[in-house]
Amino acid sequence: QVSLVESGGGLVQAGGSLRLSCVASGGTFSGNYMGWFRQAPGKEREFVAVASRSGITTLYADSVKGRFTTSRDNAKKMVYLQMTSLKPEDTAVYYCAVRNYGVISRSPRDYDYWGQGTQVTVSS
Repeated sequence: QVSLVESGGGLVQAGGSLRLSCVASGGTFSGNYMGWFRQAPGKEREFVAVASRSGITTLYADSVKGRFTTSRDNAKKMVYLQMTSLKPEDTAVYYCAVRNYGVISRSPRDYDYWGQGTQVTVSS
């Protein structure tokens, strides 16, 4: 079992920035893909971003592309999500997740481990 813990969420005004962090520990960790998802009240969990082990290959949701950047530090088993130009519609609980095997994916169903989430609230 791999444990994931997110941090860095908080309150920010529209147009501001936040940097989320996620650290993995325990279990067998290959970390082929480390991704970010978010879920707002009353909505389904949605894909945000994912990075391959090298960090060179990344994938972003259309809604965040150009505003969010994900990066990795494999020595520390960490992944980051730098969020800029935040909008009220970005308000959600943000989760990091790990997919150990297979191809890169946008689907929450394909991820093996999940963090507990960190709240991001963007005011207008």
